[in-house]
Amino acid sequence: MSSPNIVIIYADDLGYGDVGCFGSVDVRTPHLDRLAARGIRMTDWYSNSPVCSPSRAALLTGRHPVNAGVQEILGGKRGTPGLPEQPTIASRLQAAGYRTGIFGKWHLGAGDGFRPRDRGFEHHFGFLAGCVDYYSHIFYWGQGVNPVHDLWDDDREVYDNGRYLTEVIAERAERFIVESAGEPFLCFVPFNAPHYPMHAPREYVDRFPGLPEDRRIMAAMISAMDDGIGRILDTLERQGIADDTIVFFSSDNGPSTESRNWLNGEEIDYQGGSTGGLRGNKGSLFEGGIRVPAIISWPSTLPQGAEWSEPAAMMDLLPTLLDAAGVPSPGAIDGRSVLDALRDAGSMAPSADRTLFWEYGPQLAARRGRFKLTTSAREHLGGPFELGSSILVDLEADPAESTDISAEHPEVAASLQAELSAWARGFGWDPTPWVPATAD
Repeated sequence: MSSPNIVIIYADDLGYGDVGCFGSVDVRTPHLDRLAARGIRMTDWYSNSPVCSPSRAALLTGRHPVNAGVQEILGGKRGTPGLPEQPTIASRLQAAGYRTGIFGKWHLGAGDGFRPRDRGFEHHFGFLAGCVDYYSHIFYWGQGVNPVHDLWDDDREVYDNGRYLTEVIAERAERFIVESAGEPFLCFVPFNAPHYPMHAPREYVDRFPGLPEDRRIMAAMISAMDDGIGRILDTLERQGIADDTIVFFSSDNGPSTESRNWLNGEEIDYQGGSTGGLRGNKGSLFEGGIRVPAIISWPSTLPQGAEWSEPAAMMDLLPTLLDAAGVPSPGAIDGRSVLDALRDAGSMAPSADRTLFWEYGPQLAARRGRFKLTTSAREHLGGPFELGSSILVDLEADPAESTDISAEHPEVAASLQAELSAWARGFGWDPTPWVPATAD
């Protein structure tokens, strides 16, 4: 097959420590583990943002969120109404003859001109906002007494009341694969699991009888998503196209500790997701907020059962997939193809020739090789920022980012700070909304 099929599976708020092949001992993910056994486990893969919309923009455009035009509303700054008009992985592959479909969460614009079919997806099934009730498919948050139903089939509002959305998303993705019938396709499956609200069918909850209640619901939601992934993998095998299909799996950011993670109708201090020992959570530029589990499989071409530890980010996915599909990669992107490095996975040491950058609110971070510098950080979404703080860590020796080593490596700290400052100036980064005013 000259043009490989492509399946992108995206979890929502899934922690680095919530996948079996990434070290989870209490959440079982046999289908993701199966995918890793036929592919490459990417241990140092990052989201480009610790929150939903910007990370999705980076995946689709190959650009950092600040260049893609999608920055989350935070601290009084206004975000965009959706993903601005620009090429995406869907529009580029569609132009190359691919069928394109998205099944699940969009969260990049609900208004006219900003929906999936405006950005290169021929088919769309799912919801447009940031989250919905898993059974009624209604968006409640921030709607007061006027909740909004949010489930769409292409541009037509549809109702499937009472059905668990994770299962419906997998079903629709499976149908799209079958209907593609020999045509090359891009099937993007952004599950909303395990994002709040914390809903799971009893059959999945019963799989984890010994866990605390919050962890048990999280495990059930992940297990349901894993079963959905298994359906997709089984469909590829039944169609005889598994070996010639690229399957990429990851998460948009780390696990959430938000108070909206409700259980039994009550707000709790929810710690259901696991970062696998990494510091920070969703909303933080510490590793727990941005380092995400990632797997890529292409059995006919890439190594199987391998591990790749090169630092890379979601913006690299677009050029990598275009490279695999033989589609020219545009120059106006921030990502780079890592296809050649993946071909050699397990046989090469990580290089230090690239610096990755992040911003969110007053937080900035940069990683080069094993060193990472983070400034004005916080631990989780809604938590206080440590304005003016700076911490340099050696991630190989200290993945939990517990010890500042800037005094031992002043030249590294100064170099990363200079790179980070220059990068931030390049897009007009302005920390003043978060800096307290001083008296005259």
